[in-house]
Amino acid sequence: MVKSSTSTTQEQSPSGLPIKPIPGNYGIPILSPIYDRLHYYYFQGHMGYFKSHVVKNNSTVVRMNMAPGIFISRNPRVVAVLDAKSFRILFDPSKIEKKDIVTGTYMPSLSLYSGIRPMIYLDTTEQLHSSLKSFSFHLLASRKSQFIPTFLEAYSSLFDLIETKLASGPVEFNSLNQSSAFDFTCNAFLGAVPSEVIGSSASNKVAIWLLLQLHPLASRLTKFIPWPIDDLLLHCVPLPPCLARSDYEALEEFFSKAGESLLEDAANKFGLSRHEALHNLIFMTSFNANAAFKIFMAIILKWLVYAGETLHHRLAHEIRSAVKSSNGTITLNALGNMELTKSVVLEALRLDPPVENQFGRARTDLIIESHDTAFRVKKGELICGYQPLAMRDEKVFTNAEEFIPDRFVGEGKKLLEYVYWSNGPETAAPTIGDKQCPAKDMVILVGRLFVAHLFLRYDTFSAVHEGMLLGLEPRMVFKSVKKASDQ
Repeated sequence: MVKSSTSTTQEQSPSGLPIKPIPGNYGIPILSPIYDRLHYYYFQGHMGYFKSHVVKNNSTVVRMNMAPGIFISRNPRVVAVLDAKSFRILFDPSKIEKKDIVTGTYMPSLSLYSGIRPMIYLDTTEQLHSSLKSFSFHLLASRKSQFIPTFLEAYSSLFDLIETKLASGPVEFNSLNQSSAFDFTCNAFLGAVPSEVIGSSASNKVAIWLLLQLHPLASRLTKFIPWPIDDLLLHCVPLPPCLARSDYEALEEFFSKAGESLLEDAANKFGLSRHEALHNLIFMTSFNANAAFKIFMAIILKWLVYAGETLHHRLAHEIRSAVKSSNGTITLNALGNMELTKSVVLEALRLDPPVENQFGRARTDLIIESHDTAFRVKKGELICGYQPLAMRDEKVFTNAEEFIPDRFVGEGKKLLEYVYWSNGPETAAPTIGDKQCPAKDMVILVGRLFVAHLFLRYDTFSAVHEGMLLGLEPRMVFKSVKKASDQ
């Protein structure tokens, strides 16, 4: 710092922004983390909790406690980055370490993964990360021709079932979609349908395994349980991994047989042990892909319901015209001609990414910049980014809180660099040396397939959004469907 006779020159970042202390505090040990957890899950909700800290501190970079906090995590203290600019620090592997922080301030028991650390918990500096990410790219490339036919097979059956059940009254989408999403994902990746091999309980086995990993992030089990009991069950102690042991063993047997050729490739081409490859294959398919697809399709439905029939008719016209020009079949070329459809999918991801939070630990002392201020972060501090708020940044997106279906059509495509759902900008492609989702393009493809399939079958539909399931997924209930008037 340079001093003059009358004033002190404020220190600036390399780009010329004033460097200020990060506002906010962590409060009273033990008591404040508990108080903050209750507000995060029950009194304010996720969005309200983060917004309240922004307003209170007049800053989008702020110190706070992050749920679940004690007693289930070692240290609840984070530096939150809550605008589109500061959030980008989380994508720089030269500055940010990603070891064992996917779920934030706590780490699930490794016994849930047969003792291994799945790729998602590895840092980019670990050699095993490079081998596993290369394997994941190989898996996606080797099966890419199967994505469309396996999706259409699974979701044609799903909507046939929904139509049948609608004759007796409203139909919850989520419970049926749980099975369809898992069947589709496994069929696409492995060429085997788990409900046909394991039985109808296959997706329930995955759901139990996922719950044991993610329950500290869930808001509540059911509205019928008082929140103090709910908090005690979900957020105070880890549920014992042994509850999923038999279910995981069934998955292990299924993946071991169905993925035999992939496991051989993992050993011969990428130097992975069978044990590492098998349990990462289970994780990639059941956690990364299946869980994301299951949640994402419910999110798309939610926003289509809010948008209403006018958008439904616009989508139906675009989708049917594109498919008609492609000999009546949904193809990659046909999907490429559905600009509005793709924009709708991306807008849903912007507002409601399936994974809300991203985390990273500062490798060294570094400077984080928001739009108008810079802040120092010390080596080892945990940084938390809340994506739904960062992607509703009014300085980037006009009417940022609104669902605008054609936001990313035409000139709007320039805004894609601020869509971060994949742990990286939408304009970037995942590489071996970063933590961006390797299946990023497949997720967008599946979202577009879902919308296209929906409006090839129906002119419009009626459904309601009835709260959240575990605070992680919108509960969607179909009331009626109107069959397509033209095919």
